Amino acid sequence: MLRFLSILAASAVVCLLLVTWIASLGIWPFADRSGDQFASCRSSAVAGGVGQIGGPFNLLDSAGKTVTDADVITAPSLVYFGYTFCPDVCPMDTIRNAEAVDVLEENGKTATPVFISIDPKRDTPEVVGDYAEAIHPRIIGLTGSPEQVKAASRAYRTYYKAHDDDDEYYLVDHSTMTYLVLPEHGVVEFFRRDVGPEALAAKAACFIDKS
Repeated sequence: MLRFLSILAASAVVCLLLVTWIASLGIWPFADRSGDQFASCRSSAVAGGVGQIGGPFNLLDSAGKTVTDADVITAPSLVYFGYTFCPDVCPMDTIRNAEAVDVLEENGKTATPVFISIDPKRDTPEVVGDYAEAIHPRIIGLTGSPEQVKAASRAYRTYYKAHDDDDEYYLVDHSTMTYLVLPEHGVVEFFRRDVGPEALAAKAACFIDKS
């Protein structure tokens, strides 16, 4: 009996630690979705709601003009934080997002891919503009001062950290989520790297239809 109680107590501790770990990641599969008009579309949940992600930002467009989130998010948008010198992940993700936008367009829905640089030291407005133009005609490339970029990153709860930036060819570690942002609702969903363009477009279409 004592052995059984010891095992039960140990199991309870493990469960408590697991719940704490899940909560610390901001992921909560049992979130209350009552009254959520997008509930049938969601495949992910965030502690406190997806509305805890995203917010106002002030950045620079490819012409060096200061723009706000209200200027940029005028249509359903796929927002991604990366950098132009990124050797593999960023090009793959931004191209995936551009392909998803094209799939949406084929189905009568308009969306805008948005690329926000987390490497303001190298990514000038001109560099970001050239990068965006090479990927998709409608992609919006944004950069800014280190302070502007940091503020935007914090709003979207992203992570980035440059390696030794005294090296001309330094790399930047960063998170790789793509955020679906609707003008009247803010961030409504996020997508991991393993989601293909067709699946992303189908999921985004669900949110767009219900907005």
